[in-house]
Amino acid sequence: MSWIDTKRIFRSGLLNFSRSGVVSVASVLVVTITLCVITFIILLQAVLHFSLAQIEDKVDITLYYTVDASDQQMMDLEDSVKALPEVASIIFVSRDDALTKFKERHQDDYLTLQALEELGENPLSASLNIKALDPTQYEGIAKFLGSDNALAKDGTNIIDKVNYFQNKVVIDRLTNIIESARMIGILLTFILVIISIIITFNTIRLTIYIAREEIGVMRLVGAENKYITGPFMVEGVIYGFIAAVASMIIFLPISLWFGERMTDFFGINLFHYYIDNFFQVFVIILVSGVALGSLSSFLAIRKYLKK
Repeated sequence: MSWIDTKRIFRSGLLNFSRSGVVSVASVLVVTITLCVITFIILLQAVLHFSLAQIEDKVDITLYYTVDASDQQMMDLEDSVKALPEVASIIFVSRDDALTKFKERHQDDYLTLQALEELGENPLSASLNIKALDPTQYEGIAKFLGSDNALAKDGTNIIDKVNYFQNKVVIDRLTNIIESARMIGILLTFILVIISIIITFNTIRLTIYIAREEIGVMRLVGAENKYITGPFMVEGVIYGFIAAVASMIIFLPISLWFGERMTDFFGINLFHYYIDNFFQVFVIILVSGVALGSLSSFLAIRKYLKK
């Protein structure tokens, strides 16, 4: 197809769009609503994944030694844990450090501090904080700590408890929530896309009906299908482009409003995320809008030309 033919088709598409008037506005609104939902789901997934990442970063395995574990026994176990390929880092907390942190946390609790003083000795045990390379690897580390490999050289068990399973419940629940939200988002997007295609399809059909005499003349004079379908495809692309721009503009004040109110709760400023990823989100929305509009146009005109 020559450049002149391309310009003619594009010009005809613009003319169809401007002539349709209210019909074009209705189509743009339908596609805009669909793209707004897609944008919302993109931002929602970003918030949920950020929240999960924050929690996963704070989760680790804390191994509590028995009070009578010797320094050498603890060092041997620490070396064994450090040698595991799943382990990213470990932090040893001595009994004295644990006592100091305990006092700092309860500095305003006079009764607790008084009871600690009356006890006359440090009741806290040393601990080892273990962070894995990946959250899915904590189970393997926990199994190692529960095996005979974690016993001291003389066969005694110097591990009092491991808090892995409490943390595992939190991670699993949050992961399930995010997976459920993702599936609901995908399903909702799919339903809205189908509805949008149907409405836009019928809108294009109405536009084709309005231009039926012109199309009939073109077919009588032997015009190729590409010169008939081209303008309507361009019209569908225009629908998608305008809807994409409109949805991005709509979400600027929305993300700003939510950004100021969600930062403390979720730890992420939605507006900053939206601005930082504006180009990537716009590309996704633009491609979705153009695909939605052009597909609807293609299906409508293809069905008409088969008659």
